[in-house]
Amino acid sequence: MIADPGPLLEVRGLRAAYGSAQVLHGVDLQVHAGEAVALLGRNGMGKTTLVRAVMGILVPSGGEVSFAGESIDGEPAHRIARRGIALVPEGRQVFASLTVQEHLSAFVRRDARGAMPWDAARVFSLFPRLAERRGQWAQQLSGGEQQMLAIGRALVTNPRLLILDEATEGLAPLVREEIWRALAALRTGGQAILVIDKYLQRLIGLADRHVILEKGRVAWSGPSAALAGEPGLWQRYLGV
Repeated sequence: MIADPGPLLEVRGLRAAYGSAQVLHGVDLQVHAGEAVALLGRNGMGKTTLVRAVMGILVPSGGEVSFAGESIDGEPAHRIARRGIALVPEGRQVFASLTVQEHLSAFVRRDARGAMPWDAARVFSLFPRLAERRGQWAQQLSGGEQQMLAIGRALVTNPRLLILDEATEGLAPLVREEIWRALAALRTGGQAILVIDKYLQRLIGLADRHVILEKGRVAWSGPSAALAGEPGLWQRYLGV
């Protein structure tokens, strides 16, 4: 019998604050290898704060975070990224004066596990629109193309866990569909994903499990089938 390796990402009792304003009050969350987990909640409930604390951008005020069985508490963001966590941040944050090709070349990190590596060519196969614009500066791209580029930039680091904060926020419907298609392909390929987004029906189709935050605490967690069958939760915690 093969031993259970445990969660890829494990958050235990996480607390975080901005100055005297406590935002997270003991949050627990797990993401296993090959699993997609959706982090849900209305605006201001602590979703982005949790992501920032996991990534080392914000120093937690309590609790524990481990990745691949090792504590990452207190590690700076660049070391956490090197462990194999890639963030697609809210607002994309691409570099305006770099071209598409330069983004996908400058951030490459090889996968030491021997898996098929992500490189520019593979990103272009996932997002053909980027291939057509490979020589353009990021500032010349549409918002949707910048989001594709931000996802591609994260993928070429060959992460074990991909985190997306507001995966399709502010995008046109056709572009949103292209992002959802890409995320579904990544999920089918075994990529572990933690995703924040407001399009609940798409998340139910994508994610294995869901965690709902309410005022910095876990209000509900469970599989997609359970969330789909409890529309009362949608109105109570998500305003859907």
